[in-house]
Amino acid sequence: MPAFLRSMLRPQNTLRSRASALRWLRSIAVGAVAITLGGCFYANTSQAPIATTYPYTEQQRMQAAHHWNVLAQHEADGILANSRVRFRDLYLQPDPDAPANENHGGEFGRGFQDLLTSQLVSRGATVTTEPSAQSATVRVNVEVVNHRDRGYIRPPRGAFTALAGGVAVATHPFNHWSEPALALIPAAITADITSGSWTYTGDEEIIVTTQIVDGERILYSSSNIYYTNQGDRRHYAPHRVPKPPATPTVSITDSW
Repeated sequence: MPAFLRSMLRPQNTLRSRASALRWLRSIAVGAVAITLGGCFYANTSQAPIATTYPYTEQQRMQAAHHWNVLAQHEADGILANSRVRFRDLYLQPDPDAPANENHGGEFGRGFQDLLTSQLVSRGATVTTEPSAQSATVRVNVEVVNHRDRGYIRPPRGAFTALAGGVAVATHPFNHWSEPALALIPAAITADITSGSWTYTGDEEIIVTTQIVDGERILYSSSNIYYTNQGDRRHYAPHRVPKPPATPTVSITDSW
């Protein structure tokens, strides 16, 4: 009998061949099950849509008068880039919901009107103090959105990586530096560099809409959305600020 046939018929070679064949069959079986389950996932139905997320986006937080001026600059550029209102006389209508007493809030309505006026005039626009037959009216509306039951919101992009990296960097010096407190320095530097772009999401937003109307025609409309601090609601919607409970009064009458 040839030597190669004798080697194939040896018991240990037979066992190796069987083991290889079993591994091959096991791999095929696992792949078939995975393909089958994947097909079942898309073939099955559901009584309600499956929740998913939107693509990653960013939204800024408005918490300074400078931010109002940035918005005024943006709106002035948009207004003067619009051919239907570029050469019109513009009258900025005061906020009808602003309280008469300035201490009661509504600072955004008054401040944004002044800032937008300054930005328009500095760019060469004609702004009038009174409406006329030739002027178009600029209106600013602020809608406060208060989310009362938000679900899970993912932390800022890179937060987990930064925290994990800070831990990894901080543990290394504990074993190699003589002073353990120095281990916090790399993590502190990383936090100082990256934390300036982080802010909490919050439950309150505002929608600021700037429109230019002529009679019943809307010539220009622009809406912008920002996060705000709930304590700043009096700036944007003073009529929606909860009022403190009334203090009960007790009258004492003279029984004599």
